[in-house]
This record gives sequence, structure tokens and C-alpha cells, in this order.
Amino acid sequence: MKARILLLTLGIAWLQPLFAAETLIMTAPPRESQAAGEEQYAVTAEYISEVLDRPVEYEYSRDWLHYQRHIRNGTYDIVFDGPHFASWRVAHVGHEMLVRLPGNLQFHLLTAADNQAIDSPEDMIGKTSCGISPPNLSTLSVLARFRNPVRQPVVHGVKGGMGAVYKAFKKRECDAFVVRTSFYQNVMNEEDRQELKIVYTSDAMPNQSISASDRLTPEERAKLRDALLSEAGTEALRPALNRFAKKAKGFIATNNDEFEGYNTLLEGVIFGW
Repeated sequence: MKARILLLTLGIAWLQPLFAAETLIMTAPPRESQAAGEEQYAVTAEYISEVLDRPVEYEYSRDWLHYQRHIRNGTYDIVFDGPHFASWRVAHVGHEMLVRLPGNLQFHLLTAADNQAIDSPEDMIGKTSCGISPPNLSTLSVLARFRNPVRQPVVHGVKGGMGAVYKAFKKRECDAFVVRTSFYQNVMNEEDRQELKIVYTSDAMPNQSISASDRLTPEERAKLRDALLSEAGTEALRPALNRFAKKAKGFIATNNDEFEGYNTLLEGVIFGW
């Protein structure tokens, strides 16, 4: 009996390094080419690997269908994306929020100042709105104002970011358009703003964040949060900061409660969620 117990103990001890060495997958939405994604996130994955003493690989998502399928399947362990996706993972696949970019995400629905047919969100029912196609948060945040799917604006999907959305509106491809409030305030000039009126402003939501799956132990998640908030962590996250929050000094700590409820922007709105 003692020999059996010894062998069992030795077997468990031998298996522990195998479990500890399980590769963790880091990802982000497919907003750039694979080469650009590798350049932006590989250095962060390498840093996280050093912190956790576990292999961490950045995996590029080739398109939104691929990304959403693997989010729902719980494939990813460390994810940097918007509050609606992060909230969904917390609610359904055991993720924990670690850190986020400072500031909030908020969006305006805008139309021409002289458009007398559109003064309120209800005036947009059945009319066309230019925006980045769902599941982008900008468009979803406005659609959330219209819970009846047969009484909503018609989304005219535009590729290329907020600037491309505004250009599509100016080409008269739609009756209104959706952009981030910071784009309206900081990118558009005073003349642009004078020619527009705000039809609707979404609720403010927490900025993009990093969450971790339950394949990291509670101790590893706490360790990773602290590391990402450190000076070295800020440097490892520099590519994301440069792209999404140039003026920010670094990420800030967050928690699950801050993201509660934003999963409803996806559930019952986007097919498959």
C-alpha cells in the first residue's frame, strides 16, 4: 500500500509541470492585418510569458466570425478588446477583468444640422445610419436604443474606421452616422461640427480592457494584473497605448463589476450570441 501511495504521489508530481506548461493563447479583435497584429501584440504576449513563467502565444483572428466563435468556445486565455465582449466572457466563460485603458467609450449619432426630418432617435427608424458594422461597439451602442429589431435604423456598414464613416455620410450614403464622442470633439473641426447636430448620445462605457481565463490560477491573475500596471508592463503594452490611447500614461486596474451588463449589447442582438 505504501508503495502504491508513493507511486501515485510521484505520478502527480511528474504531471504538475505538464499542466503548468500549458500554452496560454492571447488575442485581440481582427482590426488589422496579421503582420500588424503580430507587431502590436507579440511583445505583450512575450512579456506575459515571462511574468507567469508559462508559454503564451499571440493568435491572430483571421476574421470576425473566427474571433466570435473562439470567444464563445472559451478558446482564448488573455484577451484585449471592448467592454461588450469582455462582459460576455465574464458572464459565460469564467474570465476575470484585469486592467483597462483609462477613460470611457461613448458615441454620438449625428446628422446634418439642417435635416428637419431627423431630430430624435425615433426619427431614425427605417432610415440609414453609416457606421462600422456590428459587432463593433459604436454601432451596437446606438442599436441598443432600439430594442425592437423591426423598428431600428438600417446599418450601412463602412470599413476603415471613424474617418471613413464620416466620409460616407458626406457622400450622402446614409441619413446619419455614428462616431465616438472623442472623434467628434478632437478630430472634427469647428466647421464640421457646426454643420451637424447630435441626435443621440450613448451611455458611457469602460474603455478597452484585458481579461484572463480561469486557466490562469487566481494567484496568476493577480500577479499578471500587478505586472501589467508596472513600468515594465506599460512598456510591453506600449503598442496598444500608442494606437488606442496616446495620451494615457498606462493601463489602470479594473474588476468584473465595472463591466457588468454590457454583454446585453451582444445577446439577442448579434446572431449566435
